[in-house]
Amino acid sequence: MSTYRPAAQSSPIPFLKGHGTENDFVIIPDPDNALALSASAVVKLCDRRAGIGGDGLLHVVRSAAHPDARSMADRAEWFMDYRNADGSVAEMCGNGLRVFARYLRRAGLVDAGDLAVATRGGVKRVHIAKDSETGGGTAGPGAITSHMGRAVLPEDDVTVIVGERGWPARNVNMGNPHAVAFVDDLDHAGKLSTAPSVTPESVYPEGVNVEFVVGRGPRHVAMRVHERGSGETRSCGTGACAVAVAAARRDGVDPAVTGEPVTYTVDVPGGRLVITERPDGEIEMTGPAVIVAEGVLDAEWAERLDTL
Repeated sequence: MSTYRPAAQSSPIPFLKGHGTENDFVIIPDPDNALALSASAVVKLCDRRAGIGGDGLLHVVRSAAHPDARSMADRAEWFMDYRNADGSVAEMCGNGLRVFARYLRRAGLVDAGDLAVATRGGVKRVHIAKDSETGGGTAGPGAITSHMGRAVLPEDDVTVIVGERGWPARNVNMGNPHAVAFVDDLDHAGKLSTAPSVTPESVYPEGVNVEFVVGRGPRHVAMRVHERGSGETRSCGTGACAVAVAAARRDGVDPAVTGEPVTYTVDVPGGRLVITERPDGEIEMTGPAVIVAEGVLDAEWAERLDTL
């Protein structure tokens, strides 16, 4: 199957580039789902030397136009068809969700305020504050709040291994799987260019995102992450949520028990995210979302994406 339908030859293919705490994405607007993006095309678009470059790709499609999202079209007009940099399909991306919302607002497709976005991890709610559009807001310039759903904490015994070191890890599912390991030094994670070993492998049959976490102060942690399909990234939104939940349980805090929300500041290499877990289990993530460039793909290059 060719990457793009024949109409692409005469129609420019627009793209944008954006990031959330330096977790960066290629954005391909395609409301009618007219582009058949293959895995190899996504790999080439995300290539940092021969393509646009990104940790992943945000394919912007109306829910009613995509078979994976039609069942959610009555609840969310827009579908975030997210792909990892290796071309694989992913359930969700927290930083990508904010950047997706920023694009929709920039394009005039939605208003400031509350927004529902369909993802393979379900319908997610986003709040775009009016003052975020002018660089204000309490969470910093360009801040958007994403409602990330509830964490699931399976009772599996998991171990993360790097070289000769191993750590017990918390299994947390945020619509995608995470293994959260608390370490003494973030350098113990190694280069993270390859995935750390996680045992038993049967717990994560489709792979896992692995977070390494250190304390920075009361309800303040820092993390590094290996994202499945992308390697080490500058930030991972669902990972930051998983880390905040794991840190709260490690600290003996469960909002469902106390009846009070708990907020953790999570530092990532690309910036800072603020994560709040509420008594009903709903998790909110606030952080920046920035569009840095837009243009069109070279027509000849785009036509050869599957053969380059």
